[in-house]
Amino acid sequence: MGNRKKISAEKLKEAKKNIVFAKLNNCSISPRKMRLVADQLRGHKIDKAISILKFSPKEASIKLEKLLLSAISNWQAKNESEDIEKAGLLIKEIRVDSAGMLKRLRTAPQGRAHRIRKRSNHVTIVLESKQLELN
Repeated sequence: MGNRKKISAEKLKEAKKNIVFAKLNNCSISPRKMRLVADQLRGHKIDKAISILKFSPKEASIKLEKLLLSAISNWQAKNESEDIEKAGLLIKEIRVDSAGMLKRLRTAPQGRAHRIRKRSNHVTIVLESKQLELN
């Protein structure tokens, strides 16, 4: 039984090498606007995702591009001996969650005030490598 645990632990370690993630916390863009850009990236390979982000006019694409590059460098830190082109990295999961809100007041007619909610978000990106075997 002890031998089984070692084998499964080694398989788990190898599986974890193929999956990396990066997080962006308290980004000051509303989650709805961030999801518009994030939905375009889900399931794509990283080279296609970077080109989508480079040519997107939205402000959220700048932050997501920086986060994607961070996730790629995390993968390189885990897999120093492997080549990034042969790894076939793709975006397995990208999650945009709501974060805290800044609540402000804006003056309104007749002595009233309206509440302004400045929303922010958390983004988590998970990359998975599909090893390309060239025979």
